[in-house]
Amino acid sequence: MNRPHSTITLARVVSEKTIEHTLVLIKPDGVKRQLVGEVISRIEKKGYVISGLKLMEPSLAILEKHYEEHKGKHFYQPLVDFMMSGPIVAMVVTGYRVIEGFRNLAGVTDPTNAAPGTIRGDLAADTGKAVVENIVHGSDSSQSAAREISIFFPDFPNL
Repeated sequence: MNRPHSTITLARVVSEKTIEHTLVLIKPDGVKRQLVGEVISRIEKKGYVISGLKLMEPSLAILEKHYEEHKGKHFYQPLVDFMMSGPIVAMVVTGYRVIEGFRNLAGVTDPTNAAPGTIRGDLAADTGKAVVENIVHGSDSSQSAAREISIFFPDFPNL
C-alpha cells in the first residue's frame, strides 16, 4: 500500500530536479527579419517561461567570452563578426527540461537539415555565407547554460 505514495514522491523529486534555465539568443538575422515575436511565441507556446529578456548589441568582450571554446577554429572570426552585425535578443528561458526541449524546438544547426516545424526548419535557410545564419542559439548543457547566462545576464540569480 505504500507504493502509490512512493511513486508520487519520486515523481515530485524528478520534477523538481528537472526545472532548468537556458540561454536563448535570437541572432542578428532573426532580429533583422523581424522574427523575434515568432520565436518568443514558439517558446511560450511550448510552456516555457521567459525569465530574462533584453535587446542588445553585444560587445566584442561578451562574444569572445561566449565563444571562447571556438577560438582558433576557422569559423570563429566570421561567427563573431556575424554576431556583431546587428542587435540580438538575449533571453533566460525557464522550464522542465528546457535545455533539451529548446534545442529540439530550434532544430539542428544546419537549417537545410532542420525538420519542418522547428524554428530553423521553418525560418532559416543556408545562404552560402561563411557562417550559417540560423536564427537562434540555445545552451547545450546545464553547465553551458550557467556559464552563458552569467555572461549575458550577470545579475541573474544564482543557478
